[in-house]
Amino acid sequence: MDIHNFIEEITPYVIEKRREFHEHPEVAWTEYVTSYKIIKELEKLNCTIHFGNEIFVTEERIGLPSQTDISENEARAMEMGVPSSFIEKMKNGHTGVIAQFDTEKPGKHTAFRFDIDALPILEAEEENHIPFQQKFHSKRAGVMHSCAHDGHAAIGLGIAQFLYQFTDELTGRFTVIFQPAEEGGRGAKPIVAKGWLDDADYFISGHIGIQSYPVGTIAATANNFLASSKIDVTYLGKSAHAGLEPNKGRNALLAAASAALHLNGITRHADGATRINIGTLEAGSGRNIVADLAKMQLETRGATTELNEEYMVKEAIRIIKASANLFDVEEEITFVGSAPNATCDEEWIPLVKESSADSSLVTNVIDEMSMGASEDATYMMNRVREKGGLATYMVFCSPLPAGHHHPKFDFEEKVLPTAIDAISRLVLHINK
Repeated sequence: MDIHNFIEEITPYVIEKRREFHEHPEVAWTEYVTSYKIIKELEKLNCTIHFGNEIFVTEERIGLPSQTDISENEARAMEMGVPSSFIEKMKNGHTGVIAQFDTEKPGKHTAFRFDIDALPILEAEEENHIPFQQKFHSKRAGVMHSCAHDGHAAIGLGIAQFLYQFTDELTGRFTVIFQPAEEGGRGAKPIVAKGWLDDADYFISGHIGIQSYPVGTIAATANNFLASSKIDVTYLGKSAHAGLEPNKGRNALLAAASAALHLNGITRHADGATRINIGTLEAGSGRNIVADLAKMQLETRGATTELNEEYMVKEAIRIIKASANLFDVEEEITFVGSAPNATCDEEWIPLVKESSADSSLVTNVIDEMSMGASEDATYMMNRVREKGGLATYMVFCSPLPAGHHHPKFDFEEKVLPTAIDAISRLVLHINK
């Protein structure tokens, strides 16, 4: 079978899988159903499947949901048909899957990464939103695949099929990582710590969308990854009657509000892009009660790891603590996610162009595309490059009716076979 025929045959399958994942989204560390569905597909192929705590250094996981949320999601997964034996192995948020393919012929080790988690977003239910119109929109209120990870998971299954069907034409070993908890920068680091990428010669990951270009346009590499830190803050004050004795209270709400305003006033740095966002702020229990509790979720970003950690994070912590002192409350600061910046190897640019030259689906190869966002695949890229391998992060463009993380986010499904075609041809090319 040649690549063209393979892509034609697999296209209906990957579109079906994308829609299946889209209907049943799961946020970070709760991807039980998604992981189980991926495992069942991989069991049809000649590969070794790993899941549960065998794919992580458990202690490296951060930003876990509450135990209540985890238990509720495990119960939900069992109601949806995931056997208790699988839940037991993935218990306490050990989601995600790694598949290994071995041609039993000498050669290089190539690793791939596909993220699988969704976002806490209420999906639009409007007729001009294709998933709603065609009845594959999210069946879980308040949870949505709004960053194309449903498509990434489907592409990963397509690449697994390629590795299985083209074994005779390939050499070496292949590791396919279906990573949980990309959102918030949580899933990659504990997988890297386990050593899966320590001997990888090549690393390939990527993203659907990013820029709204026609399907067929891809980027061989990406740049401008912003390093990021995810921080949870709790202010602990003292409640009091707001009318009778307000002087006896210590207002956590005001501390959080003050911090939120002043955090956005951090001076931007001359050495590169810096960002900060306060995503949630919850405080108080009633209009006549001095608020004794406030919780805030925020993130910092920087063009380099140093700009983020040595400038933005330090400034943020200073302001968070100062706001606590200002209102005489206590603060608790927890780091719940991170991503470093990273660079793709330029060697991938001619390789992608050469391998895509005969493709009828890839019509334009851009050398590199600016991300302007954060991605914890950078942990994997950096590890591979530190060990002497080559790493890239490709972009598979599509027209976007709304931006990433929007309730009406969607992409053209023609991008799925395009991505599989591009990656498959690239793998064959570097295996020569």
